[in-house]
Amino acid sequence: MTSEVPMESKQKEVVLHVEGLKKYFPIRRGVFQRHVGDVKAVDGVSFDVYRGETLGLVGESGCGKTTTGRTIIRLYEPTAGKVLFQGRDLAKLSGSEMRSTRKHIQMIFQDPYASLNPRMSVLNIVGEPLEVHKIASTRAKRRERVAELLELVGLNPEFMRRYPHEFSGGQRQRIGLARALALNPDLIVCDEPISALDVSIQAQVVNLLEDLQEQLGLTYLFIAHDLSMVRHISDRVAVMYLGKIVELADRETLYNRPLHPYTEALLSAVPVPDPEIEKTRQRILIEGDLPSPANPPKGCNFSTRCRKAKPICFEKEPEFVEVEDGHFCACHLVPPKK
Repeated sequence: MTSEVPMESKQKEVVLHVEGLKKYFPIRRGVFQRHVGDVKAVDGVSFDVYRGETLGLVGESGCGKTTTGRTIIRLYEPTAGKVLFQGRDLAKLSGSEMRSTRKHIQMIFQDPYASLNPRMSVLNIVGEPLEVHKIASTRAKRRERVAELLELVGLNPEFMRRYPHEFSGGQRQRIGLARALALNPDLIVCDEPISALDVSIQAQVVNLLEDLQEQLGLTYLFIAHDLSMVRHISDRVAVMYLGKIVELADRETLYNRPLHPYTEALLSAVPVPDPEIEKTRQRILIEGDLPSPANPPKGCNFSTRCRKAKPICFEKEPEFVEVEDGHFCACHLVPPKK
């Protein structure tokens, strides 16, 4: 299958260009660890992220969202494909080149409890990137920069002497955000940054991310499974299923006129605050279990659970093509743009 890379407008500056990205984890068995197959966690993903926007990446658990984010910044080495960040292919950079590039691309992790070293103070956690990249030449300058960053994310600079166990989950996630901002990055990969937080705190963190984006001109790849929150924060949304992107469009188009049967089913499960509308809505149930990424179905990955599946869906893999201006879909039942 050939993946068409979504290009919405020639005038928008592309910060991140992902083309045909794959990440396979080998399955090995026996005493000699014989290679017997692969878990296809990410299987031919293509998209662009434009400067100053938030691209939401959604899908059910196990679809490959987090692996996509981690492969982009090379926490996992890609199996195949291109990851062009500001024109440079990250997959081909040496260790030292990648280290210098990481000044411009950072990540906020899902678990604020596991992503901070419990033996390091906030000063050392937030200041470590400055030391590694030799940004602050003296301890005094580093302390001054850490104080600025803590204020930026809404924390008291006096907290810099404290340790992670002395903070709540929301405060820890703010510390992780301060660390990500330390080097003035162009792109931040947000890996489900609010899923481990209380609902009352989630909105605060999302509002902070939006304020910082406007203030600092940041670009986000926002990975999540909360569709309501993704609609709130994202400019465009990509829907992922079993290692592949099945639909990509701007926020309003995707939520008001989804084309892929999987997207339709996902959105039908999102609660609506109006009780009258909620009563009349028809819930689309997805039958069956998510297939194993080690043995995906032949043809369309969603064919075994799709209520609209035709014979061609079980034989031929659909191409990811533009079906309307800026609206991309991988479904045999949706005709491509003429």
